[in-house]
This record gives sequence, structure tokens and C-alpha cells, in this order.
Amino acid sequence: MNVLFEEDGAFKAGAVLADNVTSLQVETVSGKRVKVKSANVLLRFAQPAPGELLERADDESAGIEPEFLWEVCPEAEFGFEDLAREYFGRAPQPVEATAILLRLHAAPIYFHRKGKGRFRKAPPDILKAALAGLEKKRMQALAIERMATELKSGTLPAEFPPLLSQLLYKPDRNRLETKALELACAESGLPAAHLLARCGALPSSHDYHLGRFLFELFPQGTGFGEYEAPEITFFDSAQRPNGHPLPREGGRGDGAQRGKTLELPLAEVQAFSVDDAATTEIDDAFSVTPLEGGGWRIGIHIAAPGLGIRPDSALGAIARSRLSTVYMPGRKITMLPEEVVERYTLSAGRDCPALSLYLEVGADYAIRGTSTRIERVPVAANLRHHDIDPLFNERTLAEGGPEFTYKRELTLLWEFATVLEAGRGKPSANQGMMEYGFYVDWADVDGRVDIVERRRGSPLDKLVAELMILANASWGKLLAGAQVAAIYRVQAAGKVRMTTAALSHEGLGVDCYAWSSSPLRRYVDLVNQWQLLAHLGNETPPFTARSEDLLSAMRDFEITYAAYAEFQRGMERYWCLRWLLQEGIAETPARVVRESLLRLERIPLFLRCPSLPACEPRTRVSVAITGIDLLALEAQCRYLATLDETNEAESIDDVEIPE
Repeated sequence: MNVLFEEDGAFKAGAVLADNVTSLQVETVSGKRVKVKSANVLLRFAQPAPGELLERADDESAGIEPEFLWEVCPEAEFGFEDLAREYFGRAPQPVEATAILLRLHAAPIYFHRKGKGRFRKAPPDILKAALAGLEKKRMQALAIERMATELKSGTLPAEFPPLLSQLLYKPDRNRLETKALELACAESGLPAAHLLARCGALPSSHDYHLGRFLFELFPQGTGFGEYEAPEITFFDSAQRPNGHPLPREGGRGDGAQRGKTLELPLAEVQAFSVDDAATTEIDDAFSVTPLEGGGWRIGIHIAAPGLGIRPDSALGAIARSRLSTVYMPGRKITMLPEEVVERYTLSAGRDCPALSLYLEVGADYAIRGTSTRIERVPVAANLRHHDIDPLFNERTLAEGGPEFTYKRELTLLWEFATVLEAGRGKPSANQGMMEYGFYVDWADVDGRVDIVERRRGSPLDKLVAELMILANASWGKLLAGAQVAAIYRVQAAGKVRMTTAALSHEGLGVDCYAWSSSPLRRYVDLVNQWQLLAHLGNETPPFTARSEDLLSAMRDFEITYAAYAEFQRGMERYWCLRWLLQEGIAETPARVVRESLLRLERIPLFLRCPSLPACEPRTRVSVAITGIDLLALEAQCRYLATLDETNEAESIDDVEIPE
């Protein structure tokens, strides 16, 4: 005797070795002996052999249409043998009964299982919905296959253009387009970006990387939306007895102070700024005024957008959402609208509203006293690095050099900065290390890049850095002493973080350090400026130390600022790779950083070289560039030769090295 039984959802057949009424000992086709409960036995038969039953029944069930079975089966619950008897018009053979069982089991949308070998036909409305769903899935599968085929052939499916950003940067696994793209990638062996680029979906590799950043950080676009630009008139006012001006307002306006007037004194200085050629957000300027009896009054003048933009205004909300200007080679996304930047940037030929820190400096460069003023500052010149560096550097300072406008002032500020640096006991810049300027000419369709090396720690670098450190430390101490909340940048045990506590910055050697010198491009600086302006004007500061607005702004700034910096580094890597292609560089010298990691000479690009033999760090080698992938931001290189092992190369200890 043989039996057909169900075990773990599968149908099996075997020969009965022992029948114990409630259970049977059965030997399966594979020779395995199993114990089967009598309740699980579906059919007892003598012929054919167990090994043939399911094979022959499976072949016969292929010719049975489930639609016909559904039409002829009863409305009530039924057993498979009963339906087999009705279907064949006689007592069914074991193979025939099993064939009906297999067909019923394989058509769950037509027949619902009600027990071992028992079924009930699906209600017409449920069957209709199930069949519609099945047809939908069939059509979807065909659509996925069609789109995948088009992608593999280099054609962009018509469904893809509106979804390109999502497909590239945040694919929805439930969409047919995503499934088609994944299928095409799997079958072609290409990553999604490369496959779509081959289909002409990406305008350029640059747009691909920029698009990812905008998709993630600027989902609503880079436009500023609706806002009212502050329209403020500044004019002279009397000074307070203690030497600080009191800004006196006239008129009324909204949160942006539109249409207001502020009475500000005009400073008796001729200020000048020192910036890169591409800088439009000129936050800082300097002035030097000789004092009777010797010494000087040195002014550090910071643009004051906080006078016209309030935290609760539309512009304040814009600055709060962006938190910083985004920098990248050849482009930038400003924190504030251009017309607002233009209103407050320290442009030459204008009297600009500013927050000024004045230092009474003796002939020995010792600081005798300080004061902070809100005023209008005449800006006489915007000096640019590319014009001044050749005239004002270590060599010209040592040899005298040519005469030029502001040479006397710059020399004095550099000497003062040297004293400040010595007083802190910390260098203001990593002396001797190279920094790189990326200049992109967009007259070329895809952009042509020029990468310019510039050694850090130049006299201009030092004087600007030291005066900014002094201003940020001085205003941080002023706010802390007045118990006015501020956001500080601290460093302890090598870790830098933002906090509302006035703690020391070990790396700079100052007791506290509150970013305040770049209010046009960093929200933290604008917040601290609002706090300073309120304190100097005897007004209630907009933020308290435990204000959730202040704390959330600080947290969001750290996260966003880091994301912007990471994007900038990524785009600098992109342009380094573009430069290699642009200049046709097939072979180049490089320095060993560690193990297989190299940094190319001439450009700030790190690459892995698997073929590099064991070398000491800073060993100079020659490598061949064997492949560049602008979408993956990768390049392959091959070791060619060791050039020298000198240790005279610049240190890389302080360079941010990729893991």
C-alpha cells in the first residue's frame, strides 16, 4: 500500500511500512523513513509506484484549466477527490485525483484552502479583484523588462526624466522605474549613475555631484523665496559719555526693520580689506590711525547685517535655514540674498555699517585698551591677495621691497600680528603647508579649472588670522563678562565643538572664542552679532543661554557646516580629477602618506596605489594614472619608480587624510 500525504506544505508519496491506525511508518521515494499522522494522509493507492505518482500527476495537471474547475465546482466546501470524480465523470484514478489536487493547490486565487485536501471556490468579486491584481503584476513585470531593456541599449525610458533625481540619489524600491534600473544595473554590471550617463540622462559629471548635494541639502531649491530687503538709512549721532554709540531708531517697520533709520557715527578712519579675488561677502576690514604721543589705534571692522536683519524676520529665517554660505570651486551658494550681501558687504568707496573693535596699541605693540563701537566705516580699498602677495611677502619684508599703497599699514599690522601670535604661544597657520585655490572658467562648456598653489603662513595670512582671532576672543570675553548668551567654539583634548559655555580653545591658546567675524556667511556669527548689538545698545538680547532657538541653531549649524565642508572637499577632489584629464597627465610624482596611500604633487589629491612597494612616509615616487572615473570620484594609479626618500617635503601631519 502507498500513500500521498502533506508535510511542511509539500505533497509527498511513499510506501507504507506499518499502519498503526493513528499514524503510519512510511518510506519515501528518497529512502527516508518518516512517521506520518493518519490525518495528514490524503490518498491511499496501490498503483502506480510512489516515485511515479507525483511526476505523472504534475504532467497531467498542466492540461487542467483552473477557470473551468472554478466554473464546475460546487459553492460549498469540497474535497479534491469529489471534484475529480465530477471532472472525470467516474471514480478517478490515483494519478487523476492527484492531478486535480495539484491544480487546486496551485491556483489559490481561484480556490481557498479549508483543510487537508479540502477547498472552497473564491467568491466572484474576490476572484475578479485577484485576477485584476494578477494582470496588473503581469503588466508591471513587462514594463520593468521593457525599461530595463531600453536602459541596457542606451535609451532613456520615457518614464525616467521626471524621476531622475530620486532614482539617482534616493531610489524608491517600490517604484517600477527603480526596479527596472536595478535589473538593468545587475544585468549590465554598471552602477546606476554610469548606466544613466550612458543613456544621456546626466548633463555632466559635475551636475551629478552638485545635484546630489542640492537634492539632500536644498530640496526646495537654492532660491530665497519671498522676503523684504532691509531699507535702513544711517546717519551721524551723538556719542555716549562712555564712548559707545547708542543707535537710535526712527520710524517703524516689520521684523526686517524695513524703512527704519539708525543714527550711527561716521568713523574717522580709512579702512581696507584683504581678501581673495573671488570674495564678494567682505565681512572684515582694518584701519590704522597714529595716536598723538606715539602708538596707534588699530580698528577691526566687521560688517553689521545684524542692524537690518532681525532673528524673527524673513531674512533671519533664511539665514537660519541655510546656516552658512556653501563654497565649491567655481561657484557658491550664499547664506543671504545677493542684494542683502551687497547692502552690507564692506565695499570700497562706501560708508558701511560695522561693528568695530578698536585697539589702543603702544609703540611696543602692547595693547593699552580696547573699545567696541557701532558705526559707519568709510572703506577706502578692497585689497586682493593676487595683487598684494607679490609685493608683500617674507622676501619683500626682509629686503624692503617696492613701495605700494597700504604698505605701511600692512607692515605695522603684520608686526603687531607677530606679537599677538607670540603672546598666544600658538601659530595662527600651519607654516609652510600648501593650500590650493580652485578657479573654474565656465566659458568652457564643462568648465576649465586652474589649481593654484599658495603656501600657508604668509604675512597676509598671519595678520588677517591674528586680528580675527583677537576680535573673536575679545567679543567672546565681552559677552561672557556681561553674562549675555553666545555660541563659542572650543577645543579640548584635540576635539573642536560648539557650545554656549565660554570655555578655552586650546588650539588657539585663548580663554574663549566666539565666532563673530563672518556674519554675512555664517549664522553663528550673525547670532553672536545680534547678541553684541543688543548688549551695546542696552537692549534685551534675542537669545538666552537656555533658549531652545539658540541651542537648536548651534546643533544644526555644526551638522550643516560639516556637510557643506564635506561637499566642498568632494568637489575639490572632482576638479583635481578633471585637471588630470584636462592637462593630459599620464604620469606624475607623488608622496607616500602611509602604506598604499599617496598624495599627488601639484594638486591636493589622495589616491590608493595597490602596487606600491613598502616605503617610508614622505618617500617621493612616480606613478602612472591608469583610469579616472568622474562619477565615482576615483582614479587608479600604478607604481613606476621611487624618486627619492628625502624628508625635506612639507609635513602632512596636519592634512585631513581620507580613511
